[in-house]
Amino acid sequence: MSVILVVDDEEDIRELVGIYLKNEGMQVCKAANGKEALECLEKMDIDLAILDIMMADMDGITLCMEIRKKSNLPIIMLSAKDQDMDKVLGLTAGADDYLAKPFNPIELVARVKAQLRRSKEFNHSEAKNVLEYLDLSMNLETHRVFLNAKEVFLTPKEFAILELLWKNKGNVFSTEHIYNTLWSEEEAYDTNNVVMVHIRNLRSKIESDVKNPRYIKTVWGVGYKFS
Repeated sequence: MSVILVVDDEEDIRELVGIYLKNEGMQVCKAANGKEALECLEKMDIDLAILDIMMADMDGITLCMEIRKKSNLPIIMLSAKDQDMDKVLGLTAGADDYLAKPFNPIELVARVKAQLRRSKEFNHSEAKNVLEYLDLSMNLETHRVFLNAKEVFLTPKEFAILELLWKNKGNVFSTEHIYNTLWSEEEAYDTNNVVMVHIRNLRSKIESDVKNPRYIKTVWGVGYKFS
């Protein structure tokens, strides 16, 4: 069940939007101001936020920027002013969509569903492209590797070796198999040494103790495997 945060200083608006969202099977957290909204975000896992721009203690633009400091959840802005500048300010602050008051609740629900669908598809895509194990993470799309949240810079071949072993976690690959898979050149004079040097360099970058590796392990007489 999706959890929607509705922030508006007008109780009638909060109640109206809440009714329509609940009728679509969504859970609603209502807030009359920015402070209540931030408290709600701390207590609950919010999937999408609907923010009114014109509020007294903390306007929707400021609240949107505060949310963006901690979260990438979808945000839809509401405003009584149908002006391009309000839309620009909202989108610049980090909003994903904008709807002017007075609005059709059915249209708002449709936009909520669209944003939730896009968010789900994006997160699913991200999950497929990122490998994580212990303190190591690897983004296959951006070709970036992080150890303990700090970026580790690998050469293309080091990255390719890590990706090959990680995607086939638990399987043992001989140095010959690794070489034939990742090198396009004709067989080198000593393929074993070529691969071993790259493995050694890779371990020096991702292992805290190269003599007792946590990620790339040696299976003596056979080859290498991930974990």
